[in-house]
Amino acid sequence: MTEFITKRVKNVRNDVLSGITVALALVPEAVAFAFVAGVDPLVGLYAAFMVGLITSIFGGRPGMISGATGALAVVMVSLVAEGNAMGNPDENLGLYYLFLTVILMGVIQVLAGIFKLGKFVRLIPHPVMMGFVNGLAIVIFLSQLGMFKQTVGGEKVWLEGNSLWYMVGLVGLTMLIMWGLPKIKATKKLPEALIAILVVTGIVIFSNLDVATVGSFIKDGGGEGLKGGFPVPVLETFSNIPINFETLKFIFPYALILAAIGLIESLMTLNLIDDLTETRGNSNKECMAQGGANIITGLFGGMGGCAMIGQSIINIKGGGRGRLSGLTAAIFLLMFILFASSYIEQVPIAALVGVMFMVVIGTFAWSSFRIINKIPKTDLFVLILVSALTVIFDLAIAVISGVIVSALVFAWESARRIRARKRLKEDGTKVYEIWGPLFFGSITAFNEKFDIKNDPEKVEIDFVEARISDHSAIEAIFALVEKYQAAGKKITLKHLSEDCKLLLYKSSPIYTDIIEEDIDDPRYHLAANPEDFPKPLGEYKF
Repeated sequence: MTEFITKRVKNVRNDVLSGITVALALVPEAVAFAFVAGVDPLVGLYAAFMVGLITSIFGGRPGMISGATGALAVVMVSLVAEGNAMGNPDENLGLYYLFLTVILMGVIQVLAGIFKLGKFVRLIPHPVMMGFVNGLAIVIFLSQLGMFKQTVGGEKVWLEGNSLWYMVGLVGLTMLIMWGLPKIKATKKLPEALIAILVVTGIVIFSNLDVATVGSFIKDGGGEGLKGGFPVPVLETFSNIPINFETLKFIFPYALILAAIGLIESLMTLNLIDDLTETRGNSNKECMAQGGANIITGLFGGMGGCAMIGQSIINIKGGGRGRLSGLTAAIFLLMFILFASSYIEQVPIAALVGVMFMVVIGTFAWSSFRIINKIPKTDLFVLILVSALTVIFDLAIAVISGVIVSALVFAWESARRIRARKRLKEDGTKVYEIWGPLFFGSITAFNEKFDIKNDPEKVEIDFVEARISDHSAIEAIFALVEKYQAAGKKITLKHLSEDCKLLLYKSSPIYTDIIEEDIDDPRYHLAANPEDFPKPLGEYKF
């Protein structure tokens, strides 16, 4: 009992400390994504709080962190812009259209969970997963480079001189602390990310260094500050926007795209966390939690969100494993907004960039370089393709493209496996024994196996080593039978699967005499005489 309590207390400490670290890292991310989407920073922060809170309680993957993400923000840009164009500039209709779209996005995600569509994440091949991880690591890295810029005359320019060296030095110090702290035996159990942030923040404050902070970052982006109140329902959404078919026609495509991106990113992050923790999450439960979170977020004036791989990695590396870590991150984020905004605004951006750079190093699948010459070239192509598309476009396009290419490669390779072994019986009947999968991709090769013109009067086609997979295969068999009958030859079909026979019987009565039902196949029986076993089989040792 003492050991059980000790373990629980240890997990609670790790979850809480890791959650605080994640909350600190969430602030600039949520603010940055709000700026990308063209909305107020508090819209991003409220989304990070509400989505993170709800998914941490009801989600299918304890330890996974959710919030406002860049993958969703880039889609919201045009939505907000088009919405604003529908009214006067001071009406800010784009923001209300965004809230309504997030609600619909959540409904779609809940439906995906109800219909158990989350299980289809299993169809994502490993090269696609590695490409996703590598591409996302690159995206996180590139997003942090923007922190090395400052606003001069309304334009973003790269840091120079002392400002650049201060930034590089503090980022390097943060990374050094995070790398070195776990190597010191006495400090192994300390949350290295949180310690690094506190140390670097202390150095900046007490040295009075002129560097970018969370507060200056928000002001440079046009925000007024981190301070805000408790989120309340935005009832203006339903009074300012007409709820009719035209509105649905406008927001539905955006909602569908956002729902797809959110679910793909969440479920793939779930798989990644599963691998890191060697545990199993519930994908359908996560779909419903993400959907419910987005519905509530839209009602309370948030920009919606999904799983965040960077923050999730920070949490897992910091020892956060349970729901308490995500709950802590969400609650502390709200506390920052309500009570501690002035303190959080003093945290240097360099410390948070250093944490994210360590996330990049931990996220990237470095093993992909070692296996370049060890995996099929098609898999290597898919890996590189998904990585590139993740960087150039977005996660949804990258993953869908990777799955499609992998499926086409599989179909092509399977199509090449169709074989036909030919032999003649003593009575002159020609037998075609079909081997391999019979589906849309192998139909052409299947038809090429037969020599209808030169075959004898009697022909048997044995499907015992073949699997009839789809309607294309059924049609190919139907067409083949018609050709043999048109040539005046007798054809018999053997060992067809039950579903295939049923379809053929429905399609035409001619199959009653063509399909051979009563077949004695020795492979379906024990290769022995029952009289050789006088005792019950259970009493024998094989």
